[in-house]
Amino acid sequence: MRSVPATAAGEGGSFPVAAGVLLGLGLGGFFDGIVLHQVLQWHHMLSSWYPIDSIENLQRNTLWDGVFHSAAYVFVVLGLFVMWRRAHRQHRRWSYRVLVGSLLIGWGLFNLIEGSIDHHWLGVHHVNERVDRVQWLYWDLGFLGWGLAMLLGGLWLVRRGRGL
Repeated sequence: MRSVPATAAGEGGSFPVAAGVLLGLGLGGFFDGIVLHQVLQWHHMLSSWYPIDSIENLQRNTLWDGVFHSAAYVFVVLGLFVMWRRAHRQHRRWSYRVLVGSLLIGWGLFNLIEGSIDHHWLGVHHVNERVDRVQWLYWDLGFLGWGLAMLLGGLWLVRRGRGL
């Protein structure tokens, strides 16, 4: 086994949080797209702007759902690349808490960013468009609350995993 300078060992020994955050962003996107868009069919990417009331609107939404999934895929690939680069350099014992925590940070950030921009700022869709319109805000706020809970839980786990 090759020796590693103390500074390099200290800097490179822990799980790469950036990789976990990128993976969490991608997993959050896949969960949203697969579960909420496809399985439950609560909304599609542009379903508030283009309701699914015609073949043309369904095609438009399906296209943008695919673009959305492509972005989630890119986050996962980037996360795997960052993790591989760190793991490939030298085998390290990584903390499960830091792994799970960083995934939760990424997923929570996904919910907070996507929920704020798409649900509130742009209004391109809402979490559950199958309920009465007056209830949409509650589902959107719940999505943000779920994201905040994941973010805070993830930060707590990363701190615990690093012994801070």
